Amino acid sequence: MTQESAGSGEVATRILVRISGDVSTKTGGTLDRFSRRLAANVTDALSSSGIVHRLDRGRFRLLLEVDSPAALDVLVRVFGVQSVSRVESRNWESLEDVIAHGEAFFRDRVRGKRFAVRARRTGRTERIPFRSPEVERALGRALLPYADRVDLSSPEVTAYVDVRPGVLYLYDEKLSGYGGLPVGIEGQAVALISGGFDSAVAAWLMLKRGVALDYVFCNLGGDAHRRSVVSVLQVLAEEWSHGTRPRLFEVDFAPVVKELERSIVPKYWQILLKRLMLRAAERIAKGERALGLVTGEAMGQVSSQTLSNLGVISRGFELPIFRPVIGCNKDEIIALSRDIGTFVGSVGTEEYCAILPRYPATHAESWRIEAEEAKFDWARMNAFLHEAHEVDIRSARMDTLDEGVELERIPGNAMVLDLRSRRAFDAWHAGGALHLDFFEALRSFGSFAPDRTYVLYCEIGQKSAHLAELMRKAGFRAFHVRAGVRTLLKQETGLLIS
Repeated sequence: MTQESAGSGEVATRILVRISGDVSTKTGGTLDRFSRRLAANVTDALSSSGIVHRLDRGRFRLLLEVDSPAALDVLVRVFGVQSVSRVESRNWESLEDVIAHGEAFFRDRVRGKRFAVRARRTGRTERIPFRSPEVERALGRALLPYADRVDLSSPEVTAYVDVRPGVLYLYDEKLSGYGGLPVGIEGQAVALISGGFDSAVAAWLMLKRGVALDYVFCNLGGDAHRRSVVSVLQVLAEEWSHGTRPRLFEVDFAPVVKELERSIVPKYWQILLKRLMLRAAERIAKGERALGLVTGEAMGQVSSQTLSNLGVISRGFELPIFRPVIGCNKDEIIALSRDIGTFVGSVGTEEYCAILPRYPATHAESWRIEAEEAKFDWARMNAFLHEAHEVDIRSARMDTLDEGVELERIPGNAMVLDLRSRRAFDAWHAGGALHLDFFEALRSFGSFAPDRTYVLYCEIGQKSAHLAELMRKAGFRAFHVRAGVRTLLKQETGLLIS
């Protein structure tokens, strides 16, 4: 058994951490390497949360002494942890000692309730002169006078007894972790991240399988888009990437979109855009010696993600491309995002797209995509990559967008522009609002009257924030409605004018 510690101070809570089957089924040096990595990740997770702790590393479990029970919530989010329990330990020499300790510990917990006893032997079991069923029967008999009755199928209280040579662990609760492999044990990859549901969940699934991640963000929406992405990545970095310091590489893709619009047949825009994003990610991944690329593409979800188009998009890359959510339904992905904690950040970016042809290709041919791609100005693309901005996600700040750009009420003297679809505008719009297609607005706002105040709104506030940001940089007095049309609908008619 090894001992590792961090910090100092009074230690009050003892926690038993069970290692996932993905780790415990390894043997020899592999098991030792995996468990050492897990212990290091646990230490990082607790230290980052300011929790003073002492760690004893056994072959199939970790035993922690911590200064705060909040450690339980931190530990269940460390990949490689199967479950955790707050425990008390006792020394024993005989079965009678085990039963006496168990009775003293559990009698008040089972009083008047249905209960069950679950015992297990671990470690060098040949040094334990009795079997688990003997403990369960004997302790059950000792506790029955205090309880309502034994109920093995649906007990109100479960008396857990872990017997190891010379030491006994007693507890009545197990908190499930997420299992998987310790982050970093499978090496490094680079994930394309958009801030939406799919890419965040895909990244989380790769972290769960032990892959440490850096992220490439191809920025299509300026500061507003960056803020949404950083909010999602900070959840992944701070809550799930223990033992690593993930980085964000941001590439300005607005000029790339302009080049696509200038030189590429519109129906191939989406396919070429995905390929260019993958090329950017691969270039960065090679520089960081990463072993693969990760995307959030799901089969058939949009036109570029048909089986045919995914095959075309994937051609010609040296690094493998992993798509962990390829077979997931959208509702499954969203449900996972809620569990992970990225839902709130992702809900503000999911519907944003900077380039959307009227009739996108769903079954593009490789030769045609290669011909279109040959038109692209690769010298400019390489220049964009050289200017990629690198950020340590855990220390990144989210104040890059001027908060003064956001409004919740529309001033009476403003020109109000609705950037949603015509159908949505016709169904409902703010009083006095004019409809303007978002992409048309991106192209034409330079011709707007410079002496007016503009207030923009869209479905969720992402497109309007981006356009307001561009207009303000060009010298216009422009604002957008926070959270989009939902804010206006909640206000009803009385709050449309301040």
